[in-house]
Amino acid sequence: MSSNDQKDIDDVTGTDTTGHTWDGIKELNNPLPRWWLWTFYITIFWGVAYSIAYPAWPMISGATAGLLGYSTRAEVAQDIARFEDANAEISAQLASADLNTLLENEDLARFATSAGGAVFRNNCSQCHGSGAAGAVGYPNLLDDDWLWGGDFDNIEYTIRHGIRNEEDWDARYSEMTAYDEIFSNEEVDQVVQYVRLISNQEHDAGLAAAGEELFLNNCAACHGDDGAGNRDLGAPNLTDAIWLYGGSVDALEETVRYARFGVMPPWGERLTEAEIKAVTAYVHQLGGGE
Repeated sequence: MSSNDQKDIDDVTGTDTTGHTWDGIKELNNPLPRWWLWTFYITIFWGVAYSIAYPAWPMISGATAGLLGYSTRAEVAQDIARFEDANAEISAQLASADLNTLLENEDLARFATSAGGAVFRNNCSQCHGSGAAGAVGYPNLLDDDWLWGGDFDNIEYTIRHGIRNEEDWDARYSEMTAYDEIFSNEEVDQVVQYVRLISNQEHDAGLAAAGEELFLNNCAACHGDDGAGNRDLGAPNLTDAIWLYGGSVDALEETVRYARFGVMPPWGERLTEAEIKAVTAYVHQLGGGE
């Protein structure tokens, strides 16, 4: 018997089959087109050659370097260096500039705010938001309510040294007392209602009246007799409608009982002098700068 006689030919197409059948469906023995096979072989060759020439295979502490020694990091570093060289002169001007007179030089001011925006997005937006509107516990930089001052000098100092961190001895520092074990539950309620009174929110008049004396004896030393705050201490103004952690009864009770202790890292050692002044200028011009 010849080999042709042994083939299983499909009755419908007249094509021989592989002999495999699933649910009555036969698998036709159609070979792949030659062009497709050659393309497939070329991609295999290309993949092997690429993995030899370029970084590819992961190792324990890195990856194979590749015969060509190509590095995307090095390429990015070259691009960064190229732009830094192009901006070296104006960056040097910014590094030595007095920010209080920055607006007198339109070109330098334009460069500062543009470069500062990039610095902000890379380093500050994770906490303050891409639009600098902040979040609960992270200050809104668009308004004119500043815990430590919003002029050029104060913004620069805050950026350079940070707040309540343990890395910079010159960091701004203040610490609110936690009154959970000092006030009774009733006294906590009274102080909370008094704060809601002076901030023009709905409140319990009786509790608020009793809370005034507690506030004056315990809180006014930092927040002022009128509750308007003290920038030298970073004590917030309690009479406006701007709240870092919220002005609801629950949020205020949490603050009174356990205090707040927000931390900002210092950027003096992480950013260049020009970058610090650039991001200072950027933050200042967002809308709340003084």
